[in-house]
Amino acid sequence: MQGAGTVPTQGRGELRAQPQTTRTRHRIRTAPGGYPHPMAGTEDAYTAEPFVPRRGGLPALREAAADCRGCPLHRAATQTVFGAGKASARVMLVGEQPGDQEDRQGKPFVGPAGKLLDRALTDAGIDPADAYVTNAVKHFKFTRAEPRKRRIHKAPTLRETTACGPWLAAELDRVAPELIVVLGATAGKALLGSSFRVTQVRGTVLEEEIHGRPERLVPTVHPSAVLRADDREGAYRGLVSDLEIAARALE
Repeated sequence: MQGAGTVPTQGRGELRAQPQTTRTRHRIRTAPGGYPHPMAGTEDAYTAEPFVPRRGGLPALREAAADCRGCPLHRAATQTVFGAGKASARVMLVGEQPGDQEDRQGKPFVGPAGKLLDRALTDAGIDPADAYVTNAVKHFKFTRAEPRKRRIHKAPTLRETTACGPWLAAELDRVAPELIVVLGATAGKALLGSSFRVTQVRGTVLEEEIHGRPERLVPTVHPSAVLRADDREGAYRGLVSDLEIAARALE
């Protein structure tokens, strides 16, 4: 029976109830079986939820993410940069967003910060090949003074990070890591809320509920912060020290 205040919408042979508003009456497109159609949703809604498949492993997520239009960041970016690594990885590393090289190559952590991270993981006793790496935001956000000038990283807003949250939640569900290494403030806020401060909790093992799952997390700085540091060697030692705590937590 149709409830009060709703209007029926048709989605490929399936009748759904949708709240009636005065601003918009749009149809929710669905694929066979009632799952979200790849082109469902609008940028104005600022959420990737309609694009995330309910079934399938990491390959299915990666394929669907390539068509994500959950927020306007996809317009200027070259492509979606999804996570990379084994579904059986014991540790997941979560950064902020892809950079210039990641955007061009379509892979996370392949630029200078990624190379530094691989070295730090190895020095801390974690094999980079055994880790799953991803970002809180899957599209490169940037600015530049002139069209042909170098693209300069621009931090994503909380709204953009929240819009991408369903992808990160799906990755956590498929990988189910024993430990999450949080790389920097943006990733920390995406996982732990806006009050997160990396300087207050870095190098500690936290136990929190993330997207309905109990998780263990070790926050640290983003490797790009090490590259920007005045005392780069000292900053690098601090990163390795935090990752050593993560390595011990996996023992």
